[in-house]
Amino acid sequence: MAFVTTKDGVEIFYKDWGPRDAQVIFFHHGWPLSGDDWDAQMLFFLAQGYRVIAHDRRGHGRSSQVWDGHDMDHYADDVAAVVDHLGVRGAVHVGHSTGGGEVVHYLARHGQDRASKAAILAAVPPLMVQTASNPGGLPKSVFDDLQAQLAANRAQFYHDIPAGPFYGYNRPGATPSQGVILNWWRQGMMGSAKAHYDGIVAFSQTDFTEDLKRLTLPVLVMHGDDDQIVPYENSGLLSARLLSNSTLKTYKGYPHGMPTTHADIINADLLAFIRS
Repeated sequence: MAFVTTKDGVEIFYKDWGPRDAQVIFFHHGWPLSGDDWDAQMLFFLAQGYRVIAHDRRGHGRSSQVWDGHDMDHYADDVAAVVDHLGVRGAVHVGHSTGGGEVVHYLARHGQDRASKAAILAAVPPLMVQTASNPGGLPKSVFDDLQAQLAANRAQFYHDIPAGPFYGYNRPGATPSQGVILNWWRQGMMGSAKAHYDGIVAFSQTDFTEDLKRLTLPVLVMHGDDDQIVPYENSGLLSARLLSNSTLKTYKGYPHGMPTTHADIINADLLAFIRS
């Protein structure tokens, strides 16, 4: 088991596979999951000769279930601790959902000199919650309801999300995979209810607008136009406009969990971007 201890004493679990001298792809998972959510990508890119790294965010997966620090500043600092510990240079940082926000904030907060590119998939930036300056966002009551459902019955809540909107299994003609649903549930239940409760605020209320404007490295923005968790029009589309060096790829009919449901397409497009 590989862990890094942060400055505030949190143990962050990470997986590090592949040749030490190979190009690094660093994966950042979504809420409330773990590095295991990248299995389809890590195995694919490992087979392509890359070195692949994924960590479990604090309070998630196998990392410490601390009661505090569940905000984007700490998330970004924890990533920096793993990067520093492993001596990673020139990495491509790939983030899904909340992990996409983590990528953007890490690069803006800790600098881009140790990275080469980034990709954000179905990611939460620029800002999910509705405000006066973000009228297209979702009402705060949506996120308050998520917290209420988590507090009332986390186990059932974590079954209903993947069984429905996360993977688009609630759409007509969809064929739900019980294995995928149960794997989502497994990852979620491994983590801390407190971390996940606070994480809802972190992913919904953090404004990444200025972070996006600061980034100059190439960023691939990938988003499905049938994303029921992070609506496309107020996220991927806006992020691509705020970034100075972005490429936007829109996937017709793809759900929020497209790295799992459409891994073959997502992996091929990521590979092409990394090689370009």
